[in-house]
Amino acid sequence: MTAELHTLTGAYALDAVSDAERAEFERHLGECAACRQEVEELRATGSRLAVAVAVDPPAELRARVLAEVARTRQVPPKVTAIGAASGRARTWQVRVALLGAAAAAVVAVAFGVHTASSDRQLDTAQQEQASLNSVLTAPDASTLKGSGQSGATLVVSRGQGKAVLLASGFPALDAGHAYQVWFTGTDGTRSAGLMQPESPHQMRPMLAAIPPGTDHIGITVEPAGGSAGPTTAPVSTISLS
Repeated sequence: MTAELHTLTGAYALDAVSDAERAEFERHLGECAACRQEVEELRATGSRLAVAVAVDPPAELRARVLAEVARTRQVPPKVTAIGAASGRARTWQVRVALLGAAAAAVVAVAFGVHTASSDRQLDTAQQEQASLNSVLTAPDASTLKGSGQSGATLVVSRGQGKAVLLASGFPALDAGHAYQVWFTGTDGTRSAGLMQPESPHQMRPMLAAIPPGTDHIGITVEPAGGSAGPTTAPVSTISLS
């Protein structure tokens, strides 16, 4: 089994592979438990990113959709069956057509009623998602596992000089503390920022540029506002070497 297959986890999770690559990689998944786990984690991350760009529809959307459906004449489907079965088929197909038209109207109206604020929020979320995806699907992307009982995974694109940190299973902290990420290397230790909780045991994906000379990443528990340097032992470390 070639090592290159292990680098397809991100692209496969986002359906960014060719049919031939998909078939070969799915055969590989049947034999590689590590890749199966990574695909599950990356798919979960993709789902969370999709939720992040969602925009709640305005309160008047339902009334506008119903009014549009009432004004729009539906084209009856062509039916080739005969007799009683034909009548049942025609009724079912008309219902499907009505549901399809209503769904299309929802999409059209929803795009038509975005406010400027919603557009800005959507653009920002899409840019963040695009930046994450560029690392996760990079041709040179490699996946590194963290130490410790918590699930920390780092997806690194050395060509881009960036990494995405995926973390789950971390114990929930009180309001006065947070998890802080550190880059450590030839130039010392510097903060990569605070991890943001998405649920009690799940952190949001974290994108960061990797400083030159970094040989490992550590995660520590610090005061809620962060520290200038690590003040506790790492709960997880990831080696880049």
